[in-house]
Amino acid sequence: MKEKITGRDAAKGITKVSKQRPPVLGEVEKLLLLLIEQKQRAGDSVTKAIICEKVKALHADLLNQQPGTSADAEGFKASRRWFERFKTRSGIHSMVRHGEAASSNVAAAEEFATEFLEVMVSEHYLPQQVFNCDETGLFWKRMPKRTFITEEETSLPGHKPMKDRLSLLFCANASGDLKIKPLLVYHSENPRASKKHKANKEQLSVLWQSNRKAWVTRSLFVKWVNVVFGPAVKQYLVDNNLPLKAILLMDNAPAHPPGLEKDLLEDFNFIKVMFLLPNTTSKLQPMDQQVISNF
Repeated sequence: MKEKITGRDAAKGITKVSKQRPPVLGEVEKLLLLLIEQKQRAGDSVTKAIICEKVKALHADLLNQQPGTSADAEGFKASRRWFERFKTRSGIHSMVRHGEAASSNVAAAEEFATEFLEVMVSEHYLPQQVFNCDETGLFWKRMPKRTFITEEETSLPGHKPMKDRLSLLFCANASGDLKIKPLLVYHSENPRASKKHKANKEQLSVLWQSNRKAWVTRSLFVKWVNVVFGPAVKQYLVDNNLPLKAILLMDNAPAHPPGLEKDLLEDFNFIKVMFLLPNTTSKLQPMDQQVISNF
């Protein structure tokens, strides 16, 4: 490996070397680029987080092998600034493995936003009283979609993703100070790990439900509203001395049926349900504005 690093062609990969940078860092980046190439050939994903963790480990290892490098003893931070400069020096770039563009109706989104604001103003809703919920599928064994590849490559080999998935429903208010316990739907009611460790689902930070396809259905959604959402919102409004009224904003997915108010328990008839217009969720859905992706 040492011979590969020292003999690497500087015209490819690390192309710019600063005299102000510690020599050990240049060696680390050469080794890092070789590792990225290895993962690229293997079809593995290489994210920014992976690169930053790997470079810190490599830096520490090389320092241990070179006891005279006291100037680097404080440790290497792998900051955002370093990462951006490393991309420039090495020529690595980010690619999405696969993706699908979503259509959106911009005019309808703008019209709905105006109408929704009018409802909030005319009926005196505060951000604390406005809630949004949305589902997402979590392929919890799947590799990341995006990976960094070397400058010479323009494509990368495909890979067969793991398909073990579950569904999650997230919900929070517009002020961000109340995050409702999520709904989790898995294809197994009692997974092997749950049985082995005798897990108590009542103590989980999610409402665990199950069906064969791990989908959020109407019955499961209504149960979540009456068992989790309604009680949490009511207690929150009482604790904060807020009027007993709230808006639940969501898209018109099959699990979110029209007339949902009829399925609410009597204690929660203060909840007003509003639906986003079709093809506007990519523009308007709050949970799609990096909340789910950050999770």
